[in-house]
Amino acid sequence: MPAPYSTDLRQRVINAYESKQGSQRQLAERFQVSVSFIKRLIRRYRDTGQVTSLPHGGGAIAKIRNSSLAVIEQLVDEQPDAILEELCSGFAAKSGVEVSVTTMHRAVQRLKLTTKKNTIC
Repeated sequence: MPAPYSTDLRQRVINAYESKQGSQRQLAERFQVSVSFIKRLIRRYRDTGQVTSLPHGGGAIAKIRNSSLAVIEQLVDEQPDAILEELCSGFAAKSGVEVSVTTMHRAVQRLKLTTKKNTIC
């Protein structure tokens, strides 16, 4: 994800817009930004009086936190030949949190552990 435009650039755009140095499209060409950026910046400036960029919106919250990694490590120690599905069900029984096989795989990788890839009957 690219970094937000600098506050200096944003302020220069607003100053140029307020002093009527061109249309929004002309300002976009002059400052080499998109027209949608100009529109959003002007709207934000009118609504809040700020030109600074908005903070990052965040992301998905991890289902397996660092404090829960010990539970997974214990499960692998108890049953080293367990497959990921078995670890998922064991983790759900101990913590009450159901996770996918992919999530469990990432947690096991984070712990630098290995698991059995498939069951051979």
